[in-house]
Amino acid sequence: MLTLTENACTIVKQMTDAPDVPESAGLRITQAEAGFAVAAAEKAEPGDRVVEQDGATVYLDEGSAAQLDAMVLDAGFDDTGTLQFGLLAQA
Repeated sequence: MLTLTENACTIVKQMTDAPDVPESAGLRITQAEAGFAVAAAEKAEPGDRVVEQDGATVYLDEGSAAQLDAMVLDAGFDDTGTLQFGLLAQA
């Protein structure tokens, strides 16, 4: 199952911990033509796998759930301040 680094947990919680955001909000990862698409989501879509870790919630569509099963999601900001997500193989 996909796991999250401490940085990823912190950033996902920051993205979804706002007064106008529903408690069910999380980060949704979907399969795209060239890899994966990442976006904030108010809730899971039918068929999504839900990953909850340290207060962070990630929704995976069917295709990405299978491909990310043994991966670690990391997150951080690059030199320009742009949020970046990355995937690493689980050790």
